[in-house]
Amino acid sequence: MTTAPLDFDTCYSAVSSFDKRFDGQFFTAVRSTGIYCRPSCPARTPKRQNCTFYRTSAAAHGAGYRACKRCLPEAVPGSPEWNAREDVAARTMRLIADGVVDRDGVTGLAARLGYSERQLGRILNDELGAGPLQLARAQRAQNARYLLVATPLPASEVAFAAGFASIRQFNDTIGEVFGMAPTALRDRARLGERPLEAASPDGLSGDSLTGRSAGQPAVGTITLRLRVREPFNGAQILGWLAKRAVAGLEHVEDAGGLTYTRALRLDRGAAVMSLRAQDCAVSLTARLEYLDDLPALLARTRRLLDLDADPIAIDGVLSKDPRIAASVSANPGLRIPGSVGGMEMLARAIVGQQVSVAAARTAVERLVGALGEPLPDALMGHGVDRLFPSANVLADSARDTLTGPLARREALARAAQAVADGTLSLDVAQTRAQLTQGLESLRGIGPWTANYVALRVLGSPDVLLTGDSAVRAGAAALGLPDAPKALAEAAAAFSPWRSYLMMHLWRAASPQPKET
Repeated sequence: MTTAPLDFDTCYSAVSSFDKRFDGQFFTAVRSTGIYCRPSCPARTPKRQNCTFYRTSAAAHGAGYRACKRCLPEAVPGSPEWNAREDVAARTMRLIADGVVDRDGVTGLAARLGYSERQLGRILNDELGAGPLQLARAQRAQNARYLLVATPLPASEVAFAAGFASIRQFNDTIGEVFGMAPTALRDRARLGERPLEAASPDGLSGDSLTGRSAGQPAVGTITLRLRVREPFNGAQILGWLAKRAVAGLEHVEDAGGLTYTRALRLDRGAAVMSLRAQDCAVSLTARLEYLDDLPALLARTRRLLDLDADPIAIDGVLSKDPRIAASVSANPGLRIPGSVGGMEMLARAIVGQQVSVAAARTAVERLVGALGEPLPDALMGHGVDRLFPSANVLADSARDTLTGPLARREALARAAQAVADGTLSLDVAQTRAQLTQGLESLRGIGPWTANYVALRVLGSPDVLLTGDSAVRAGAAALGLPDAPKALAEAAAAFSPWRSYLMMHLWRAASPQPKET
């Protein structure tokens, strides 16, 4: 798939109207000033003849521009394209956000995608105007700017948490991209010269973690405010996760608003995060065994809550059908629940086949309680105490630990073994077709399970499980056909957003609590 070129007139119209909907989807470089901005930059609209538009900030920087000090173009939600598309460029951007280049280099990135380094570099330069190293550098600069503005972490800690290999590399990059030293960037934010979406002055903190080099463990707490595109139905997405929360692994509190807490395993070590929805943002409080894992944690949190979706485009397509319009109007900005780990999501899907949500949760709790790895002592508390079992552990013990049909227990053990030995890959480098074909090649895994995993792991926007009983019940409730074939035909008009249609159908099938 080749990326369509940016339309100059559309981009310039967005810039002229200071349209925040396009923030993160392209960047405006201004030849007369030598800077690049977000579309909604409050500065005076530049002349048409001075504008060039780029898909990525890395491309703008590579062309010799520096980031605007007024609008801080890095302080925006990610582009919805990277989740909606499946081409090489989009999958590369997902992996870079997850920190793959920082951990494995360009060689590891190319291998995950099945290309040589030269091929990958050529594709990315053609599609995005920048190579993998430039794109990864821009991602590190974005992470660093965010931490400098939103936390009091020492600059040395910010450097390593953002993915830089050294303080010198950090200082050089911040100076080149933003035109100022890291301390000056932070001071400007403290003086109030920052966009509101960068950070809120209230409730943002970071424990001081001094005297640590890259790769050394240091547990501390960081609280950040993650921006989203509006409208955002935070109660819906957190409520979905809360209903399926597994004791020991996840914890839910509902005191003046829902707080969802869970433990997760990252590349270097464990972490515990708590999420709380705000008006147009999500409050994330994280405790990490290794601060270097923070970029991956941020990327997985955004995928878990589908924060980079484009709800205006999605709701616009869905609401064209009068049968769905009322649901969209009543529940704008529904999001797809994602996941923080492929093996965990696959296990939940297999265990949840043809059983209720409550029964599936009980079965997963049995797995976690018997096989989950205890959290490090420094991360204990917050209502969680263990990690989801690894693929190796599930391959060895899931068959004997679970109850229920033997075929289901054996299917989980086989799937876990395939993940453990590398036969099956469950990450964002996959296309939906690659992931579902790999899953369905395993005995005991059918189309429902494979596509449900694609929905949750990849955030695939165009999944509709027409055989799902709750989907069919929701379709009937909203006036759509409830027979699988007829529903598939009627839903074709909602492509490429049928996953979001399905969220409305699932919601329609479940009794909702009355407002009080």
